[in-house]
Order: sequence, then C-alpha cells, then structure tokens
Amino acid sequence: MIRWMLLATVLLGAGAGVAQAHTGHAADGVLAGMLHPFGGLDHLLAMMAVGIWATQTARRDSRALWLVPSAFVAVMVGGGALALAGFRLPLVEVGIVGSVLVLGVILLTAPSLPVWVPMAVAGGFGLFHGFAHGAELPAGSSPVAYVAGLVVATAALHGLGIATGLAVRRMAAAPPVRKP
Repeated sequence: MIRWMLLATVLLGAGAGVAQAHTGHAADGVLAGMLHPFGGLDHLLAMMAVGIWATQTARRDSRALWLVPSAFVAVMVGGGALALAGFRLPLVEVGIVGSVLVLGVILLTAPSLPVWVPMAVAGGFGLFHGFAHGAELPAGSSPVAYVAGLVVATAALHGLGIATGLAVRRMAAAPPVRKP
C-alpha cells in the first residue's frame, strides 16, 4: 500500500513544478467551466489528490468519501463569489500550487486524522481555486453557467480520485499471485 501511495505522491509532486495555474482562457458558459479543470495540471492533480485523501480518511470515517470533496467544492464556490464581489485574496497562485504540493505530501504520509481536518484543509485549498476562477471571469460572462460546469467537472475529478484510491486499496489487500 505504501508503495502505491508513494507512486501517487511522486506523480502528483512531479507535476507541481509545471503547473501553470491560471494563464487566461475562455471562461464563459457551462462547457468552458466543465473543460477548464481538464486543461490545467494544477486542477487535475489537486482534485485527484482530494479524492484519494478522502479514500484514505474513509478508513476511519466512511463519511469522508463525500464530506471531504464536498467541503472543497462548497468553499470553491464561495471563493469564486468573493472574487466576483471584489474582495482581494493575496498569493492566490501560491495557494493553488501549494495545494498540489501539500496534498502530495499528505498522500505520502497518509496521516490518520479526524474527518474535519481533511475537510478544513480541502476547503482552504478550494478557496484559492475558487477565488482564481471568480477573478478571471471576463465582464459580461455568465458566472452561474461557468461555475455550474466547473462544479460538475471538479466533482467528477474528485470521483476519479476516490475510484483511484479505492482501486489502490483493493490491490494492496489482494493476495499476491503465485506462479505455477
């Protein structure tokens, strides 16, 4: 199991250096919101990591499978609303890249924590991701449509992370195959 988690962490960490969080892109409509997380390595890595961490935490509390990703998504939406309302949040890009690095370390160490800790950490990172999305929306675009697509895609990536975590858990628990 540790070997698989180490591999996942190395892959997450390897992509952190090339993550270019928000460099300007089309941000209007449901389809643009749905496609955006799949076009940025920072999103792919962070969203998958949140799902895998939820799986790790679910060993202690099965509610983590939905509570941890839900915390990320809810605070992400709130962060976007804060940006649209004109609030300022310093070091947004640092927070986004930091989310990839910190989540990678968390997956490697697999700490045994009560479910509220991963919820709070995931939510904190969701704030940075959401704020960046809200701040980059062009004037005249439909924030509701874009955010709807973004929420669907983010949840799908969390689900993919959960599926990955569950598959790794099953593989680690499976007896080794013997050669005849």
